[in-house]
Amino acid sequence: MRIANIFLRLFSYHALFVVTAGFTFAMFITSGPLVSADDTYARGEHIELAFEGWRKKPDGTFGLMFGYMNENWEEELDISVGENNFFSPGELDRGQPTHFLPRRNRFTFEVIVPADWGDRELVWTLTSNGKTRKVYASLLSDYIVDNQVIASETGSLSGGFSSPESRSNTAPVAVVQGDKIRSVRVGEPLVLITQVSDDGLPKTRALTHLATRQPLIQRMMRPPRNITVNKFNGLFNSWAVYRGVGNVSFDPPQIKLWEDTRPAANSPWGSLWKPPEVPEDGLYTTTVTFDQPGSYVLWGRTDDGALYADNYITVNVSP
Repeated sequence: MRIANIFLRLFSYHALFVVTAGFTFAMFITSGPLVSADDTYARGEHIELAFEGWRKKPDGTFGLMFGYMNENWEEELDISVGENNFFSPGELDRGQPTHFLPRRNRFTFEVIVPADWGDRELVWTLTSNGKTRKVYASLLSDYIVDNQVIASETGSLSGGFSSPESRSNTAPVAVVQGDKIRSVRVGEPLVLITQVSDDGLPKTRALTHLATRQPLIQRMMRPPRNITVNKFNGLFNSWAVYRGVGNVSFDPPQIKLWEDTRPAANSPWGSLWKPPEVPEDGLYTTTVTFDQPGSYVLWGRTDDGALYADNYITVNVSP
């Protein structure tokens, strides 16, 4: 039933029955996406929470993995840790974001719980644009996550598919040069340098049908073929705001970490995305400027298309 509902949301069909010379013909005409522009929102909508699953750490602890779906295409909500953004039981602050990017964000962060966590639940509660949502995390066996699950859920692999290449892939290694806590003034550029190494897997998918204008238009207008997202495999390093209120500028413009499926949206989930060239020395450089004072946390994700490595930098911005 769930799969059927997905297909019904993707497309609607009108049946036209024609009787001619004693024969009845059923013609199925695609009327376009069932979800119209009136069903999508730029702003004003709430955030749905997601428990993505859990994985066991080498030291015996467990990582509970969370993400979210911001129903807005443009509005990036800021919700401080407190009565509108908290975990229970125990500490309210478990490292969750307070700045929420648009649309679907999978495997955004992990909460580490001890080896003796047992059958307890951890609850994340968020109130956004007047609506409160909760998500419940536990160590139920149905929610075990491994590298194949991550690659499949984020769109690197088709659902239920794996290969020797995907099974041997390891996450990239990313080390930010310098201190984890920085201080700058408003308008003063902050340079972030990330040393990245990777095993070269999964191999970058070759771009096709980009030589002429007509195939390019055909590719842009091609409807989705998978019932889940389709992600382009390729190594990149990107930064985004994780906590902090204010306009933050990144140079060069950063590849989106949220699932923007529109063509030419600088997103690995967009049909025309092309992975950037990998620096020969493995050093990715990003310049960041802030327009308001405050304390910020910047989130750096290094992604090979299937697996990822995260870094966090705290920046104290003075007037």
